[in-house]
Amino acid sequence: MAKVELKQPIVDEISANIKDAQSVVLVDYRGLTVEQDTELRKTLREAGVVYKVYKNTLMTRAFKGTDFEALAPYLEGPSAVAISSEDATAPARVLSEFAKKADKLEIKGGVVEGTLYDAKGMASIASIPSRDVLISKLLGSLQSPITNFARVMNQLAEKGGACACEAPAAEAAPAAEEAPAEESPAETPAE
Repeated sequence: MAKVELKQPIVDEISANIKDAQSVVLVDYRGLTVEQDTELRKTLREAGVVYKVYKNTLMTRAFKGTDFEALAPYLEGPSAVAISSEDATAPARVLSEFAKKADKLEIKGGVVEGTLYDAKGMASIASIPSRDVLISKLLGSLQSPITNFARVMNQLAEKGGACACEAPAAEAAPAAEEAPAEESPAETPAE
């Protein structure tokens, strides 16, 4: 069996992982202890991120013809790849957070939703909250005015229903009765 035939299943595996990926991040993992690597893999797995170490030539072959082909310049030295198809910012966020504890972990670059970012760009991507956090913030901001309105209405109901908004309406009604009625054009005598 030729070497190419042995390597093709690995290329196919990488291709399958990146097929529906929203983001792919490359890291240099040199210097991590076994404990740190195990903890990193566990954290990424919990975030729904696929994390694997592949040969650069196999990743180059799998990335060819995709948005991730732009990562080719970053495929030098030992490289691990973090792939997410659910949350585009998850790999960058988890890797960046982990790099604070393990200074040997270095983010090389990545592609997020079709755009190539270097290490600094990935750091800014990592600062974006997760989709769930953003949705909860949005719902909280939408719910706040409704909650405040309900609270005011409840306070008014507790005071017996009398509010300042009813007084102007009561005063406006007699004023409308006192105003002289205007003649309609149909009632005016013809000259």
